[in-house]
Amino acid sequence: MTAPLHFYFDFISPYGYFASLRIESIAQRHGRAVEWHAMLLGVSVLKVMGLKPLLDTPLKGPYTERDVLRHAREHGITMARAPRDAVMNPLPCARAFAWVRRHHPAQAAAVAHAIYGAYWGEGQDLSTPDALRALALPDGLGADALADAAAGDEAAALLRADVEASLQAGVFGSPTVVVDGELFWGVDKLDQLERWLTRGGW
Repeated sequence: MTAPLHFYFDFISPYGYFASLRIESIAQRHGRAVEWHAMLLGVSVLKVMGLKPLLDTPLKGPYTERDVLRHAREHGITMARAPRDAVMNPLPCARAFAWVRRHHPAQAAAVAHAIYGAYWGEGQDLSTPDALRALALPDGLGADALADAAAGDEAAALLRADVEASLQAGVFGSPTVVVDGELFWGVDKLDQLERWLTRGGW
């Protein structure tokens, strides 16, 4: 079987949100599946690389804010949350996703879309496990069960393992796609990813 596209993302990343809206269609066009993986920018960027958050970086921060809004306008993406709005604690969402990925893998993509849509598209604050109870989820997976899992020790352990695995894979940013041993970082690299898949690499 053809290897899947491994899609790494952080729910607090607007670029991850943008890429999440395109990754499945890219994979489908090239006969690939998508494996979704939560990662944490707070670990890769702040702790491992020792860098500031993107929006707090002089000169680059204001540019990034304009770039996010420009991308949303260009692609007709509705965003109720602005880049400069307070950033939620990503742990409840990421833990919930790690739990879904382990116990309901067929629902992983749908849950990722539900969280991203609620946070960036609708502007909801999902900083606590209880906030997840309002999510519209696919049949067979209750929002209450998701919220309860996000508050539990198992989900925390699963996320720690997933974050460590992302670092071992060389992932440092959101979004990152890993395919055929190659890393493509950033929503602006999705076009190059398509060319790679079309040509079979180079």
